[in-house]
Amino acid sequence: MAEENPWVSEKDGLHAHLNFSQLDHDLPPTPTSVSLGSPMSPLDTRDHAGSSSQQENDHLLKPPPYSGPSSNSQLDLLTPASQETRQQAQQAAQQQKYPGLPHLDYRLYSPPLFELSSDCTTIKSAAPHLSSTVRALVSLVRAQSTVPPKPQIHITGKRGHKVDFAIKLNLMPLLVPEDPRQRMDYIRCVRSGEAACRGGTRPALEPDPGDNAGLEEWARRFVCDNSAVKVFVLERTVVNLDKDWLEGQVRGLVASMAYRGVVTVTFPVTHARVVVQNPDRVNNFFTGLTALFVGKSTYEVVKAVWPFATCSRGEVVESGGSRRRCAVQSEEQWWKEWSQPIKFAIASRRRGWVTNEDKLEAIMEGKGKGVSTVNWGPSDQ
Repeated sequence: MAEENPWVSEKDGLHAHLNFSQLDHDLPPTPTSVSLGSPMSPLDTRDHAGSSSQQENDHLLKPPPYSGPSSNSQLDLLTPASQETRQQAQQAAQQQKYPGLPHLDYRLYSPPLFELSSDCTTIKSAAPHLSSTVRALVSLVRAQSTVPPKPQIHITGKRGHKVDFAIKLNLMPLLVPEDPRQRMDYIRCVRSGEAACRGGTRPALEPDPGDNAGLEEWARRFVCDNSAVKVFVLERTVVNLDKDWLEGQVRGLVASMAYRGVVTVTFPVTHARVVVQNPDRVNNFFTGLTALFVGKSTYEVVKAVWPFATCSRGEVVESGGSRRRCAVQSEEQWWKEWSQPIKFAIASRRRGWVTNEDKLEAIMEGKGKGVSTVNWGPSDQ
């Protein structure tokens, strides 16, 4: 299963890359955004007295053009502190911390005037000010980009109609390093030649405001759109995680336990979309009919990109290099820590989450160690 490109281009046949190591350096960044590769970016982790090799590593951390910082605190480094900025800083300082969890402002996952979908993938709001004020929409997108989606791995074993095990693991901690200065996340706007919903009902290459168009320009276009139904979407996406390798390790582990059923390994992502829609002009039913017959003016032009690493494992192998840096830890290290808890959960026919408590029991009590073949019993045909 190949890593999904955050943007699909019709011009180059899916050849566009978002990886840090393959960027279009010949085009300038948007004037409305701050380049994260600048020396003043908080993502710059170099030692000021470092060597040229360190500078080369820093070069790999430069995100693609037309991207901007996903945190207001990053903008504070470059702009004078306004009263609103000070208030935001005070609110950030007052946010509750949860020991053992990534340091994030979890209030952003359920902001006022938003509703969470039943599958936990999307929050949606029809608050009037968000679709009528450029500044409000831009502030929302920047704030929502500072928290990652929740990638997961689901492992299910089934024989006939009988589910023998169905476990889930949370991969979100792999995107958020303990040191905020090591974070790799950034905001990316659609570029020329990339297919995306640009205010129409389906992906297209037009209208094209140019590669210099940033978040503010797309927000302005959305606010000025007079369509009966219009939608602005921020998508949080994960890149450079080697799902194929992880799936292979899982399948090998299950096979070593003499399991003969059908094994399914998936990587769903929740809390991945933030949707703003203009208010209903009459009622929800009328809006639904209008969208059905006329269509929605959809703007899916902005992504909050959360890299698992600076590049994919495949690129490191192909180039023969060893410069890949992971936000938290590599796939190999993660598997080394979690394979034993996963094995114990499967052997005990669990249906539910595998958590840090399972890892703690594996470390302290050796649970899962020595488990080989399992008597799965008769299948339920």
